[in-house]
Amino acid sequence: MEAFLDTLFFLYVYLMLLFFSTSFLISESSSLFPSCRLWRHFELNGMHKPGDVILGGLFEVHYTSVFPEFTFTSEPNQLNCQGFDPPGFRHAMTMAYAIDEINKNSNLLPNVTIGYSLYDNCATLVIGFSAALSLASGREEQFLAQETCLGSPPVLGIVGDSFSTFSIATSNVIGLFKLPIVSYFATCSCLSDRRRFPSFFRTIPSDAFQVRAMIQILKRFSWTWVGLLVSDDDYGLHVTQSLQADMAQSGAGCLAYTEILPWGENPAELKRIVEVIKKSTARVVIVFAHQIHMIQLTKEVVRQNVTGLQWIASEAWTSAAVLQIPQLMPYLGGTLGIAIRRGEIPGLRDFLLQVCPDLQFWEHTFHCRFAPPPAGWLEAGGPLCTGQEDLENVETEFLDVSNLRPEYNIYKAVYALAYALDDMLHCVPGRGPFSEHSCATLDSLEPWQLMYYLEKVNFTTSFGDQVSFDENGDALPIYDIMNWLWLPDGRTKVQNVGLVKKSPFKGEELILDEDKIFWNFDSKQPPQSVCSENCPPGTRMARKKGQPVCCFDCPSLFLSDSTECISCPEDYWSSPQRDHCVPKETEFLSYHEPLGICLTTTSLLGTFFCAVVLGIFTYHRNTPVVRANNSELSFLILLSLKLCFLCSLLFIGRPRMWTCQLRHAAFGISFVLCVSCILVKTMVVVAVFKASKPGGGASLKWFGAVQQRGTVVALTAIQAAICTAWIVSASPAPHKNTQYHNDKIVYECVVGSTIGFAVLLGYIGLLAILSFLLAFLARNLPDNFNEAKLITFSMLIFCAVWVAFVPAYVNSPGKYADAVEVFAILASSFGLLVALFGPKCYIILLRPERNTKKAVMGRGTTKT
Repeated sequence: MEAFLDTLFFLYVYLMLLFFSTSFLISESSSLFPSCRLWRHFELNGMHKPGDVILGGLFEVHYTSVFPEFTFTSEPNQLNCQGFDPPGFRHAMTMAYAIDEINKNSNLLPNVTIGYSLYDNCATLVIGFSAALSLASGREEQFLAQETCLGSPPVLGIVGDSFSTFSIATSNVIGLFKLPIVSYFATCSCLSDRRRFPSFFRTIPSDAFQVRAMIQILKRFSWTWVGLLVSDDDYGLHVTQSLQADMAQSGAGCLAYTEILPWGENPAELKRIVEVIKKSTARVVIVFAHQIHMIQLTKEVVRQNVTGLQWIASEAWTSAAVLQIPQLMPYLGGTLGIAIRRGEIPGLRDFLLQVCPDLQFWEHTFHCRFAPPPAGWLEAGGPLCTGQEDLENVETEFLDVSNLRPEYNIYKAVYALAYALDDMLHCVPGRGPFSEHSCATLDSLEPWQLMYYLEKVNFTTSFGDQVSFDENGDALPIYDIMNWLWLPDGRTKVQNVGLVKKSPFKGEELILDEDKIFWNFDSKQPPQSVCSENCPPGTRMARKKGQPVCCFDCPSLFLSDSTECISCPEDYWSSPQRDHCVPKETEFLSYHEPLGICLTTTSLLGTFFCAVVLGIFTYHRNTPVVRANNSELSFLILLSLKLCFLCSLLFIGRPRMWTCQLRHAAFGISFVLCVSCILVKTMVVVAVFKASKPGGGASLKWFGAVQQRGTVVALTAIQAAICTAWIVSASPAPHKNTQYHNDKIVYECVVGSTIGFAVLLGYIGLLAILSFLLAFLARNLPDNFNEAKLITFSMLIFCAVWVAFVPAYVNSPGKYADAVEVFAILASSFGLLVALFGPKCYIILLRPERNTKKAVMGRGTTKT
């Protein structure tokens, strides 16, 4: 009931503030009212600096607020923010530093000074909303207007807010005026809705990406049974919906429970939630909540002594130093968390040391007071602040710049607005993007004009990260994966063990160094978190009624004295006793069986012979036998034959998707390369003979070295296109065939498209037949060393092998079909190698007297 009343209260406040936001610039006729007047003024904690352009900022400098009664009167409400937050103050000062750095940069926004108005939202929706309205409307009670209250807004852009709920409320209203808002910490995926939030941008990835990153981690460690804790706000609500949908879609697992962590102190509810965690069998707990929720939850976890859990942290509390203390490591040690990308901001610490001493920060850091203390303060030992205290001599979280994560996002957000403004000011009149090619100016700037340039901003930070926004206003997502270490000496450490990112080319990618991860368990290994173990052979999965799909029983498939017979699953076969199921044997052409060993040995032997012949030809490359009829083609034939021998290895071993796709493509392209070289050689022999006749010299111009290479490349490219079309349209794929044997599973590659396979073989056959016919016609040409004779014999062997292959392949089942194809590849390859290069190697090595130009041309040696 209390939560319901709170909801009604905030809804009432939201509607009233919406009314104020749409009416604070209302004016009457200029003759009656020469100026515009704000209808509402809020008393807020803030920091301001003047400038030509003002940027706004919303930060959580305090984490609680106290106000006795919030009324909508003309008198401002006195808001009392409590609980000073040093990291939140550092966030605000980071924005001030970024602006100061930009003002000193002569290359970015020259002659333009940026100022700022930074407000404290006190971690309260009403205050954060009020601060946003103050930024949009300005702090002046009245300002002059000629005819209407239209004009440039007091701020040109807002950096913030840190909470998703605050950003939703703010963007719903501020977005009506197209005032750019760049958040550094709001991750709700709902904020990517461009129709609802047209002016919202962010430098932190959305929860949709974070959820997918979490699921990748769950899959990596096979955690299918997990608990989920979320905060009671839009952040938690949308994460719950997204995680449940993505887990169901990807089959990553199931949620054992989903609990909502309350805001504020609620010991009874926290006690109930921790008891749910203790009773659950899920050993992995995902927490999408804010730091304050985890602080409250861990108190109850410690009280009930709940250990042995693997915590998965969202970015909101992964880097929370307040939780990374030795006292909590027995419970939270080993936590894996998604963290905002860490960056470097040189010079930030020196800037923080220059903080003026007239701030609440000073009182919080040095435990002193500037104002006279209340009665009893001095007696209790509390000193007065002098303003001369030295920050260097005090330990404060404020000065810790070793782990800049939200600060880095703030830094990028400020620079994104600055670069957008810089691009706008570089607009050339007459070439602008607005009506009639006009440009925007500072004097007449509309918020939507700056938003136009912000959508197109693209720059690289000094840390090397690219910053740009997609069509939803989201930055290119990247997260660090962090692990909480509990060191032997009792100290704690948080280390980076990987990252998850999205790139334009590889998509979403998880990179994890598992060897570096600290597991807070006795086994020092990742825990198991499943609802039900996998069912053993002889049993079946039976879902438990009313339970998620991950929970099931494993009843036996066989009941003694049963009158019914239950069939075994597809991959199992009945035992000889017919009382249980046993896994079926698997069959494929293996490297370990005799047939596979013989084929593998023959393939490697052929490759070795090719290498030997290649070495011989290379060593004797300047002799007439090698140089005859384009030695370049001879070397290319040897290389292609090497590939032919090696591609046969793809047919051996358990079929996989890549081997099924590659085996036929490699085989087809290798043989076409070989046969096309042979065809070109044959054509050159015929052309040379014709050129020796009167008037036949013109035919040689079509068979120069360039034309020969081009012909080989063109013929091979046709086969490559055939293979590509085949794989894209109907790709070969591995298949478990149970049709051949009832008790065996035959692993084989189905060709996918019989037409594709036939076209591939037919094209090789066409080239081989052409080569054979041309060589046969040229076999008796007058020459002592007529290579056409060798080509004729080699093509005869080649065609004979592959003609015999087709019926043998069709009638061979399972692995024997692969063996037949490997045999055909090896036989035809050996035939080409021996027929083409055997006689040449014989002359080179054993009859060197015939390796002369006269002997080759037939002018000095008797024919043998």
